[in-house]
Amino acid sequence: MQISTRFLKQEFKQEFKQKLKLEPKQEFKPKRKPILNQKRHSGFTLIELVIGIIVLALSFSIISTIILPAARQSAEQIHQIRAAELGQAMLNEILAKAFDENSDMAGGEVRCGELSTSCTPEVDLGAEEGVGNRDQFDDVDDYHDLTAIENQLGTSMAEVYRGFSVSVTVCNDGDYDGVCYADDGNGDNKTAKLITITVTTAQDYEITFASYKANF
Repeated sequence: MQISTRFLKQEFKQEFKQKLKLEPKQEFKPKRKPILNQKRHSGFTLIELVIGIIVLALSFSIISTIILPAARQSAEQIHQIRAAELGQAMLNEILAKAFDENSDMAGGEVRCGELSTSCTPEVDLGAEEGVGNRDQFDDVDDYHDLTAIENQLGTSMAEVYRGFSVSVTVCNDGDYDGVCYADDGNGDNKTAKLITITVTTAQDYEITFASYKANF
């Protein structure tokens, strides 16, 4: 039995094509690995809040330690300047007055302690015109024991120097040793008078001014 050559060739081609027939390609899609323990933070934990409060408290403590003393020191300097102005103004006012109530008020032609004129005794030092009549003060010992903060016309300046206080003492110190004649018995009551002004600021800082008024 003879098989046609043409038929064999066709059969062979079909088989060969089937063997060479390729399968359709598949797309490669990498698989994503699942993320384990993934958390979303929506706020702070209690430990974080406690740590934050501690850090904030320490920061405020350091800031207050640095700033508050500087602010206080700045205020003290301002008060000291104002106290110096007040004390110097009062000292200038007192030194412009006569040495004694019995001295000549116009040029010093007559001095107490000379001829028949005596100086005011230590126990009598003070304002002969009255403490409330500052505009009538005419000699230095009128200011003895003065505590009012006023100008030389008697107008109160307490509002301007709120929290301040003033103390004035006047005594005889004829030997210029800084000690009153009534305390040490040295010197006399006709040579010089020691004027001491103490100004205390609102922060209890004292500034003392002192000067002598000689008998001339």
